[in-house]
Amino acid sequence: MTLFEPEGAPARPRSGARRVTGPVNAGWTVLIVALVLGLVMSLLPAPYVIEQPGPVYDTLGTQEQDGEEVPLISIEGTETYPTAGTLDMLTVSVRGTPESRPSWAEILSAWFDPTKAVLPIDQVYPPSVTTEERNEQNATLMVDSQQAAIAAALTQQDIAFGTELAVAAVDDEGPSAGSLVEGDLILSVNGTSADDVDELRAALAANGTEQPAQVVVQHEDGTEETVGIVPQISDTTGTPALGITVMQSYDFPFDVEIQLDNVGGPSAGMMFALGIIDMLTPGELNGGQNVAGTGTIDAAGEVGAIGGIRQKMYGAKDAGAGWFLAPASNCGEVVGHVPDGLTVFAVSTLDDSMAALDAIASGGDTSALPTCDSVLSAAS
Repeated sequence: MTLFEPEGAPARPRSGARRVTGPVNAGWTVLIVALVLGLVMSLLPAPYVIEQPGPVYDTLGTQEQDGEEVPLISIEGTETYPTAGTLDMLTVSVRGTPESRPSWAEILSAWFDPTKAVLPIDQVYPPSVTTEERNEQNATLMVDSQQAAIAAALTQQDIAFGTELAVAAVDDEGPSAGSLVEGDLILSVNGTSADDVDELRAALAANGTEQPAQVVVQHEDGTEETVGIVPQISDTTGTPALGITVMQSYDFPFDVEIQLDNVGGPSAGMMFALGIIDMLTPGELNGGQNVAGTGTIDAAGEVGAIGGIRQKMYGAKDAGAGWFLAPASNCGEVVGHVPDGLTVFAVSTLDDSMAALDAIASGGDTSALPTCDSVLSAAS
């Protein structure tokens, strides 16, 4: 039987039930506020960018340019040999720009993704540097690293080549303004050859800042000229300088061309050097296996640290590499972050990389090769 209250009488809760209005309303209010905040945070741009694995390029392979496949490394004027497997160079891509920043929701998602890194936007895009300047700097670093890679490869193979020091830029208010121009080759200072930066600095240090240094240059038209320039103390190095930016130039005995579009920075230097050596030597440097790596390199074969190494390790794994060559100076970022299935060796020089590849190619015991764990243990 159902009982009805007289019309107009207040409703009564059923037996055992309690009316709760305040907490329920408060709960709905909190939920609505949370949803609104979540929506705002998902749309509001954050002062961060996301670094993630970028494209992977096989230095022994090809890249599409203008609709056709071209080799990343081509060598003419000397004998080359077939290669197999891969010697992959890695890149990182940055998601976000000062004009188009990721949302807080994207940042939060990336924070918990081991393949990605969250970086302050000013660290990647310094406010004092324009996007155009940044792109130009990265392009210059890539070109310089390619030349250094060729020099390192030829040095490792005991192939002689010439070196030159070219003027890359002249400070308009420096001591060389009006005397030197971009493209000049510096041949000597006070009768001493200046084929590289160290020789130039030594000659200027010996000259001092009290008298003009006699600098012999070769202009782009082939003519030579001796100019007197009084060095000034550099704000950067604290030593006598000419107020110029110089670039190491090389005279190689054969042509080596590296073609890679839309990639900047110096971190591919070591892998380019290994690719060149593989093409110049009989057999397969990697034993036909898939090997990846990263690291800057100089003409003497010293391997330097790079950025984004954790993202590059994941990029290597995704590309199918089983082995990875990492700069020893990056080991602090490597330990504890190596993807499953990837074996990482620590290298400090091009010779270290060659030793690792020799062990990989021969199928021998690789346990004696340096790892980042062993490098850090030795340093502690």
